[in-house]
Amino acid sequence: MTPTGLGLTTLVTLLKTVTLLLGGAITYFAYEASVRTGARSIRLLAVGFGVVTVGALVAGIVDTLLHVGTMLALVAEGSFTAVGFAVILYSLYVED
Repeated sequence: MTPTGLGLTTLVTLLKTVTLLLGGAITYFAYEASVRTGARSIRLLAVGFGVVTVGALVAGIVDTLLHVGTMLALVAEGSFTAVGFAVILYSLYVED
């Protein structure tokens, strides 16, 4: 099977699902660590990973369910990723 059409769509869906599961797990464990330690920086780290993970979900919804175009889905995902990474970067510098 060539990487076009249904095969490519299935692959993208599978990869997005893995991304959501792993991102959700990272977000959950970072949040749990922030509750356990009370560290603001770890809470911000959880928020950053959560934003990146939600971006993958939003991009999938925009592309698959709304049918408004792949470019808009990429813009949505890129926006969430940029904001999430900015929060993650900030979490590495914030004082607890």
